[in-house]
Amino acid sequence: MKLNILFPIFLAVALAGCNSPALNSTTSPPVAQNNAEVAAAVEAAQAELAVEIGDERAEKARIMYRMLDLVNLTRTRLELPHVELSSTLNAAAQTHSFDMSMQNRPWHFGSDGSSPLDRARRSFYPGRLLGENISESYENDFQTIVAWLSEDSTRDVLLDPEARHVGIGWYQEASGKNWWTLVTGK
Repeated sequence: MKLNILFPIFLAVALAGCNSPALNSTTSPPVAQNNAEVAAAVEAAQAELAVEIGDERAEKARIMYRMLDLVNLTRTRLELPHVELSSTLNAAAQTHSFDMSMQNRPWHFGSDGSSPLDRARRSFYPGRLLGENISESYENDFQTIVAWLSEDSTRDVLLDPEARHVGIGWYQEASGKNWWTLVTGK
């Protein structure tokens, strides 16, 4: 993010409005001399950040829906009902992906000892959790789904005939390593 760029700008704006005698010497700080320039710089930085955040959110949505489409395409070919994204399961999956990264190990238990069921409950999922797939890899979304479909235990989670909901989450480290979580529920 651009917080390291924005912080000095926000600090300058805050200081420009201060009326402290220590700051009001005979020569004003350069920031206070032209508040319009500071305001314009802050506005431009905020607009740039909003576009960056918007692009990031759009890309996350594209990846999530692409994974959902891959799962449902496979389920359709096997005459299984489609699954729908669940915002509560998405939250549980996203939280776990980040937590696995912080622990630097792919496993089904959170750093606080939470199980997949605990995380689904914490996210207020109203249904019954059926399964969870996880992955630590440099693979993209498509490769991850294909890898899960190639193993019996993870394929069973994706193709559970009872599943009606899915939650998808991932966290990408600066190195490019991805931590994936997909949970299903009914």
